[in-house]
Amino acid sequence: MQSNPTATIARPDEIDPRAARIDQIARDLVPRVSQLTRLIFKQTHGIITRSEGGILRTLSAGPKRVTELAEIEGLAQPTTTILIKRLAGNGWVTRERDPDDGRVVLVSLTPAGADALEHYRSRYRAVLRDRIAAMPDEQIAALGDAVGALDALVVVLHQGEHR
Repeated sequence: MQSNPTATIARPDEIDPRAARIDQIARDLVPRVSQLTRLIFKQTHGIITRSEGGILRTLSAGPKRVTELAEIEGLAQPTTTILIKRLAGNGWVTRERDPDDGRVVLVSLTPAGADALEHYRSRYRAVLRDRIAAMPDEQIAALGDAVGALDALVVVLHQGEHR
């Protein structure tokens, strides 16, 4: 049996547009979010780095072990230790032994650290508010919908982590 040379093979996106859209989002989402984050922090010129801000944000939920902070923030433990030392030097975090296990060091946010985090947040929020305000209403609505969708994606990713 001879094949038909004029027959074309359908591309996956022609068969399933939803799968094609999912592939596009999976390919583009993280690079766009990373670029957005870099641009925001470049425009805020803060005294806190993105990594330091992430640690402060995580600690705002309560004390954490250094190893847990490193895992949550996606950093190497030695890098996390250096960042914690710098944050402690600024008076933004404290390190103390875990009362239940003296081998473990717990890192906690200080009131000064909470203030620094709020200042950091207010600066990047101001940049975002200014830039978003310059956008058309339709794009603002789409960004609002995107925030909700990102929240749902975070939930699904957390669920996948705990399986």
